[in-house]
Amino acid sequence: METEPRLIATPDHAVVWHQDRLYLLDQRYLPARADFLALEDAAATAEAIRAMVVRGAPAIGIAAAYGVVLAARARYAEQGAGWRTAIETDLAQLAAARPTAVNLFWALERMGRRIAALGDGDPVPALLAEARAIHDEDRAGNRRMGELGAELIETPTDVITHCNAGALATGGYGTALGVVRAGFAAGRIRHVYADETRPWMQGTRLTAWELAESGIPVTLQADHAAASLMATGRIGWVIVGSDRIAANGDVANKIGTYGLAVLARYHGVRFMVAAPTSTIDLAVASGAEIPIEERDPDELLACGGTRLGPTGVTARNPVFDVTPAALVDAIVTEKGVVLAPTREKIAALMAA
Repeated sequence: METEPRLIATPDHAVVWHQDRLYLLDQRYLPARADFLALEDAAATAEAIRAMVVRGAPAIGIAAAYGVVLAARARYAEQGAGWRTAIETDLAQLAAARPTAVNLFWALERMGRRIAALGDGDPVPALLAEARAIHDEDRAGNRRMGELGAELIETPTDVITHCNAGALATGGYGTALGVVRAGFAAGRIRHVYADETRPWMQGTRLTAWELAESGIPVTLQADHAAASLMATGRIGWVIVGSDRIAANGDVANKIGTYGLAVLARYHGVRFMVAAPTSTIDLAVASGAEIPIEERDPDELLACGGTRLGPTGVTARNPVFDVTPAALVDAIVTEKGVVLAPTREKIAALMAA
């Protein structure tokens, strides 16, 4: 039995531990290039998360968990029994890489609990086992979410998805695209319309590639074409992922998701969020408390290194927005489905 997967450039192999290294499929250049970036320390892992080599909340958490393994290996080699104190700097560096995706902090907290339970010997075997467990649990949870989400789609329909919440954004199979994969296999999804999602064009480069690789019919559309498509009556569901879900069911996701939810409610289209329970942050009462990352304005003002905007003009570049729970018909997790989410229903799910 192979314990370390080979480096295979497919959507289901975006995060790979191979021969004592962390390899990330560099999502900045897909689909034109499918290159793996080899990482050997926590600093490089943190930079890869910040620079969007790896993106998508679950995948960020998994990469960070492996980053802890790399940090522990280096600190144990340098400090011996003093590795626990030395690794605190690495954990802080990983935590600072991206502010919105709660899976990052969830994974680091889980790895921290494992660190606290270890003795003074070599920490790598135990921490690697924990990181692999996080990875394996994510893949299994995504398949469960796919099944549960597909069951909500009662009649064959076309769907819209936004950004990329597929295998590339997770440990494999995907959250929103996991529902799409399961729904298509069951004959409940006919066709997928993928929003382009500027400025990183995840829908164009990543979602369209993933669906085409899976043999699922996909058509790309500009983000602002969604309303006219919904007006045709062909769309039954919008299916998206999430980077953080507040205790009351408010959902932070790629910028433009909120507007899509408003359009869906107006047109009678149902709105589904597929995300693991590690994305639910009970410490955040509502979406108003979720930190929204603002990225470099040049991502909007330039393209391919060429400035498009006029000199002296700046840009507003929030990466996420918050969709109120009142606009969400279903939150699908590996633990179950929450219909018309409320604070009480979210609490009950998490307590189960």
